[in-house]
Amino acid sequence: MPVTGGTELKVVGKSGQISLGKTYAGKAMRLERREDGSILLTAVALVPESQLWTLDAPHRSRIERGLAWAAETAPTETDVGVLLKRRVRRRGHTRGRRR
Repeated sequence: MPVTGGTELKVVGKSGQISLGKTYAGKAMRLERREDGSILLTAVALVPESQLWTLDAPHRSRIERGLAWAAETAPTETDVGVLLKRRVRRRGHTRGRRR
């Protein structure tokens, strides 16, 4: 991997911390300790548990099918009047709610 920012020497403070600079402030980092004693820090994106469903296999296949459908289907203009009529008809429907 090419080095983009050059090489720097960082000193670990008495509290065991190093400063990487404002570029990495607030970012999550993965720390990998290698057998040869080296340490590799990699910036990562954390996914909240509430969003993990997007990574599950059953949902992933549904998303892939939807994307494939969208790629094959020509876009058409939506008739808002038809959508509003459907909405009015479904108003009395209580899907999944208990009274």
